[in-house]
Amino acid sequence: MPVLKNIGVLSSGTTSGPQGQVYSISDAALVWRDETIAWIGAERDLPEQFASEKSFDAKGALVVPGLIDCHTHLAFGGWRCDEFVQRCLGRSYSDIAMAGGGILSTVKATRALSKSELLERCVGFLKEISTFGVTTLEAKSGYGLDVASEIKILEVYRELQKRPEIQLMPTLLAAHAIPTEFKSKRGKYIALIVDELLPRVAAERLAVFCDVFVDAVAFSNDEARIILQAANKVGLRAKLHVDQLADTGGASLAAELGAISADHLEFISDMGIQALRQKGVVAVSLPLASLFTRQSPLDARRLLEQGVPVAVATDFNPGSAPSFNLPLAMMLACTMNRMSPAEVLNGATIVAARALGLHADIGSIEVGKRADLALLSASSVDQWLYNFGSNACRATFKNGSLVYGAL
Repeated sequence: MPVLKNIGVLSSGTTSGPQGQVYSISDAALVWRDETIAWIGAERDLPEQFASEKSFDAKGALVVPGLIDCHTHLAFGGWRCDEFVQRCLGRSYSDIAMAGGGILSTVKATRALSKSELLERCVGFLKEISTFGVTTLEAKSGYGLDVASEIKILEVYRELQKRPEIQLMPTLLAAHAIPTEFKSKRGKYIALIVDELLPRVAAERLAVFCDVFVDAVAFSNDEARIILQAANKVGLRAKLHVDQLADTGGASLAAELGAISADHLEFISDMGIQALRQKGVVAVSLPLASLFTRQSPLDARRLLEQGVPVAVATDFNPGSAPSFNLPLAMMLACTMNRMSPAEVLNGATIVAARALGLHADIGSIEVGKRADLALLSASSVDQWLYNFGSNACRATFKNGSLVYGAL
């Protein structure tokens, strides 16, 4: 029954209370049995029964729940630095996509990789991601856009689920873009997703969620409705990329379909905010994408003041958010999305857990939950996100096992 002692400050949200509320204990200790938290409190109150147990010295670290990145596009081939240069010179994300770049250029590179090559690439990413204190990650397909390639990506994710350092939640995003070979046959591609891909993914249990990118350069609301209603019938819960480049009514669509989350939302309307609140849909802010695409960032204050929970994630992908640094995204959520550090910590932990349906098991430091922890070189959550510099994470515990760092 391991004991983590000499914690400078332990900070965590809970499954109840406002998003800006963080509970902190100074000079704390924490005990877990197997993978589950058994006791939390001030070290001076540590029960005698734990005195002789194996212990770890936190050395005054700030301890927070293991971070959760609830929106990534982990598996892909190649990079797109040429598009970064184009955007620096004034071309928009939409202009590049309409000219045949963007997602479709990554599809070509991803299709060319074998499953083993793609797996090796993802393993490398995950090893680095865990060094930031991330213990859970959502990972989307979407760079295959045919049955064989989408299945290849999801099979890679199934292999990654066996790894100890990060819990991976897979999402089918075959509706990421219309592939080149179906450019003049949109209906046939949608039928392929509905009639072939969704049944196979469900039968082989390759994904938990189904996502659709709704935008003028991607799929319409009506097309998304067809795909996500079919996904619901085979047991895959809806997620949506919506209102990123324009207000398309995507947030209202997410509410209508009972989506677990609506992501991006830079152009969400007041009506969309109300719809999310009424149906309990989690909003997901992706400030790295706003930064790299030069879009006006989501004003998360509007959502929070209306009672909509806002998660924070990286959107890691090779084009519009080529970074898996979740603490960087968290700092940007403070400066770009008008969220407080406490709101952001909860956004990347307990609210992110809600966006994945995992909040009963992870996302906060509470007795009975998994011992997923990040140990940080900071005196407080405010100090950590304000004084942003090199990686502050000293150690990462997943399910009670030390997966990064040395104590």
